[in-house]
Amino acid sequence: MTLWIIFASMTAAAILAVLWPLGRKAVAGGGNDLRVYQDQLAEIGRDRSAGLIGPAEAEAARVEVSRRLLAAADEQAKSAKPVASAAQSQWRRRAAALTALVMLPLLALGFYLELGSPDVPGQPAFARVKTAQGNQSIDSLVGQVEAHLAKNPNDGTGWEVIAPVYLRLGRFDDAVVARRKSLALSGETATRDADLGEALVAAANGVVIDEAKKQFQNAVARDPKQAKAQYFLGLADEQDGNRDAAAKRWRDMLAEAPANAPWIGFVRTALGRVTGEPVPEASGPTDEDVAAAQNMSDEQREAMIRDMVARLSDRLHADGNDIDGWLKLVRAYVVLGDRDKAKGAAADARHALANRPDDVRRIDDLVKGLGLEG
Repeated sequence: MTLWIIFASMTAAAILAVLWPLGRKAVAGGGNDLRVYQDQLAEIGRDRSAGLIGPAEAEAARVEVSRRLLAAADEQAKSAKPVASAAQSQWRRRAAALTALVMLPLLALGFYLELGSPDVPGQPAFARVKTAQGNQSIDSLVGQVEAHLAKNPNDGTGWEVIAPVYLRLGRFDDAVVARRKSLALSGETATRDADLGEALVAAANGVVIDEAKKQFQNAVARDPKQAKAQYFLGLADEQDGNRDAAAKRWRDMLAEAPANAPWIGFVRTALGRVTGEPVPEASGPTDEDVAAAQNMSDEQREAMIRDMVARLSDRLHADGNDIDGWLKLVRAYVVLGDRDKAKGAAADARHALANRPDDVRRIDDLVKGLGLEG
């Protein structure tokens, strides 16, 4: 809207610049001399009748004024044509004014439609990141948002919008920066605390580091039903080897979950992972599965988990291109307390992914985060 106001003001200024000289009236020339001289002749007659001047003086004055009167009459005859030209000039001024009023805006609009971008929606770039239009790619729109944020670094809404896009693009460190700025500029809420924790976990290759755990705890303190924070706190319990605490947290989530909560299947899968329940991939474990798992002994649950991990290991050694599978396998061995197997899985992953340096770097970061170095 502001841009259109600026355009309208510029157009009005251009029109005023054209109309100003056209609106000035032409300076009128002579044309009153005849009446002046006629008045002077009448005045001489009155002075002569009143005896104010003698006959000789009156006649001399009358001759001089008459001579000037004739000269003025000749001059008026010569200026008759210029008067007509002045009328034509006034008509041309009005035509030029009308042209300025009508044609200048039309001409400006024509140039804008030809050279401008009237099809671009009147909204900030970061509001269009999620839906690239035409031949605009996500990368180009992200670039526009980044340019906007470079000029407006205190735009909390912009940072909040771009952060999940960074996550989807795998730019986890950038997502952490964006989440930090959003939280600092827009204020702390349970959702923003959990979002920052999620970005920190992603940047740590899925490990719930201490800083992330603190963010999730802050979120739950503000809102005990903050689902994202509750899930990751359960994941932290799992990674610390406290599977029972993780299972309890996730069961509580499922017990209080709305029927259409989008995260139900995800949490059921996580619950099945720590309890050793056979979880259908689409619908998650049934109530009967949960009850059966509760009746298992610790040894039985651990045996089932080890069997699942062994199947994952066999699959990865047959086809080692699944980076997420390797990361999951290393973490699983750590959770089971098999640190030597975790180191061996990391070494196997590096060998299988040797031609993919970015994935190897993710394995190295995970090893460092889990303290498996040396």
